[in-house]
Amino acid sequence: MKRLYEDYAYSDAARADCFWQLPPHDWARAKGDLTTDVVIIGGGYTGLSAALHLAQDGVQVMVLEAEVPGWGASGRNGGFCCVGGAKAGPEKLAKRFGETAAREFYHAEKGAIDLVANLLDTHAIDADTHSDGEVLLAHRPQAIAALQADADAYTALGERAELLSRDQLVERGQSGPEFHAGMHLRLGFALNPAKFAHGLALAAEKAGVDIRAHSPATKITPQNGGYVVTTPSGRITANKLILATNGYSSEDLPPWLRARFLPVQSNILVTRPLTKDEREEQGWTSDLMSYDSRHLLHYFRLLPDNRFLIGTRGNVTATATGQAAMRDITRADLTRMFPAWADVETPHFWSGLVCLARNLTPYAGPIGDWQNAWAGMAYHGNGVAMGTWTGARLADMVLGRKPPPKVHQAPLARFPLGRARRLLLRGAYHLYRWQDGD
Repeated sequence: MKRLYEDYAYSDAARADCFWQLPPHDWARAKGDLTTDVVIIGGGYTGLSAALHLAQDGVQVMVLEAEVPGWGASGRNGGFCCVGGAKAGPEKLAKRFGETAAREFYHAEKGAIDLVANLLDTHAIDADTHSDGEVLLAHRPQAIAALQADADAYTALGERAELLSRDQLVERGQSGPEFHAGMHLRLGFALNPAKFAHGLALAAEKAGVDIRAHSPATKITPQNGGYVVTTPSGRITANKLILATNGYSSEDLPPWLRARFLPVQSNILVTRPLTKDEREEQGWTSDLMSYDSRHLLHYFRLLPDNRFLIGTRGNVTATATGQAAMRDITRADLTRMFPAWADVETPHFWSGLVCLARNLTPYAGPIGDWQNAWAGMAYHGNGVAMGTWTGARLADMVLGRKPPPKVHQAPLARFPLGRARRLLLRGAYHLYRWQDGD
């Protein structure tokens, strides 16, 4: 198995201090010779959603997960269920795919949020939801015009979007020295990502999905129109295949995937619970999901138990030393952006891999020229909603239903530099910091 980062990125050490905890469950391993109609590699939002939707249509499904369901990005992200999935903005999408396709993708973004809400309700998943949409904050005055343009664009689409002045942010409990204005979009909500992933796994299991944990796929072999997937202790024969490994994919599983994805490390810091006085001193009492206008953005929110979560990107190496350095950087960001909390303890810090595509759009489609094999991936840091939704679309493709939106069908182009391509991130991060004025 050829992966892009050091082993640390794929170990328990990277998430050792994660605040989100996956509830214990007795998942079976893949052992011996097994058969199924559809085998799904990857037990995150995409794979579990695909499995659940297929099982509800009477399809025999097996999920192979290298660790336990939700162990990867699905169980350790910031918990933002919101619009997103593409790094390319609406104008770029319209230019590349046409206005109709760009509008179709926007409706997919909304539909993804609705799907998560429906799954939580239908399967009685208590995921600590909160937040009436999200707020984009201008980190410097020059960013205010772009916020107004965003508000106007969403309003034209019929959404509730409001530009907030600095004084209005203060009144609403979103005060900070770097927040000069805000755009409140009333779409989406926050949740506990691990509780959602675990609840989705239990719902799939209840629907009849055979979930096998601690069963990494080590080889995929096309055979007699179907596939044989090998694990350390098992051999699974299936008629159809779904690959749902996203940022935790490998270069050679299958070989078609080589250089077609770029994992990016995302890092999250969580404080101890903040007292009422501490929250009021800083002027941050809102529970709204928020993020700033930087290219190398920060995302943050007050959790239901009054801890504060802040996430960022910028690390290129995956080592214990690199993670410690990134913790210091994120801690400094917290102190600069929320100075009243300079001395607040931050017991939780961890990292995980999100996934980028070269064309900056999510993918749901065939695995090269393989028959009856599909992949879903590349949500650009917005996989809670879009990953779940893409899983449902993969189920549609297995069942021969309508294809996904045009944006999702764009083939995954290869990045330059091959296995050295994460070096591209160094230059990108330096450019982003310069553009952000940092």
